[in-house]
Amino acid sequence: MDNKKTCLYDRHVGLGALMSPFAGYEMPIQYSNIRDEHEAVRNDCGVFDVSHMGEVRITGPDAERYVNHIFTNDIKDAPTGKVYYGMMCYPHGGTVDDLLVYKMGENDFFLVINAANVDKDVEWIMSNINTEKEAFDVNIDHQSDRYGQLAVQGPQAEAVMEEVLGIGCKEMTFYTCKVIDRKEDLDIIVSRTGYTGEDGFEIYGTHEYIIDLWDKLMKSNRCKPCGLGCRDTLRFEVGLPLYGDELSEDISPVMAGLSMFCKLDKQEFIGRSALMEQKSGGTAKKLVGIELEGRAIARHGYTVLKDGKEIGVVTTGYHCLSVDKSVCMALINSNYAKLGTPLEVQIRKRTFPGVVVKKRFYDKHYKKN
Repeated sequence: MDNKKTCLYDRHVGLGALMSPFAGYEMPIQYSNIRDEHEAVRNDCGVFDVSHMGEVRITGPDAERYVNHIFTNDIKDAPTGKVYYGMMCYPHGGTVDDLLVYKMGENDFFLVINAANVDKDVEWIMSNINTEKEAFDVNIDHQSDRYGQLAVQGPQAEAVMEEVLGIGCKEMTFYTCKVIDRKEDLDIIVSRTGYTGEDGFEIYGTHEYIIDLWDKLMKSNRCKPCGLGCRDTLRFEVGLPLYGDELSEDISPVMAGLSMFCKLDKQEFIGRSALMEQKSGGTAKKLVGIELEGRAIARHGYTVLKDGKEIGVVTTGYHCLSVDKSVCMALINSNYAKLGTPLEVQIRKRTFPGVVVKKRFYDKHYKKN
């Protein structure tokens, strides 16, 4: 089956982007090089095409209760315009996906899900409407094919949004959203969110609208087009998980150190009992950060050792561009997860010493207020 193309595919090709399959789409990996694009986001402003992400609207009389039923965070009585990060979990505590939930109005929620999981997530959302105890009165509108999405990220993102796109956003704090227009029966949504560790915004709109915004941004020379290559290096060095690496059906939010997004004091949600047991009794494995000596790079799947004994596996690893260190995240036996614990990582035929550190390798720059 041929890969899909986002509404900006022709723009990427026209700019000479290196294109590659990702999550069923042909996506730009880089335009110039990953380092330049990474540093543009850290120091100025970068723009990403993230139109491959999925969007699902949940409305109806039971929408709030239903979202709280499938979502680990607590959106009960949330103010309109609030955005929440959290997970959908299986009954055994494993992760279906991590996602954002936007409160658009009373019993009206906009879910943003990972591109690689769209079909699975939509099936999961649909399959849990009817439980043994009740049937939720909700409407599920799968809108992924109708939406395009841009991420404008970096310390100059606010200025670019205001001055280039004419989108007022100074009043917005992180994890908030607003509707700025409506076209072709779709809300044009702006949120102060991102996946980079910098201030930034994500814009959801029709394909035509997103193409127009992209053209304005590229014509302005106020920002650099960025590919998925630096999106991964940026999210990694601020400790943000990637589904399939740091979260999966076998890696729960508790194992990944994301318990703060699991509101176990809620009356119920799918996976709550398993997560409560993990939180109180501990887990066999934990996700940790590891800093390696020298410049050796630990890649996904490499073995983590303690005194020559295999204790885990690397989930993501890079030479961290913003702090000039070789670091990785790894899922290891919990007995060795304490900060400061010396470990080794096998890289091809050699082993390299390392030490357990915090997963946030670089400080975030989110605008809090």
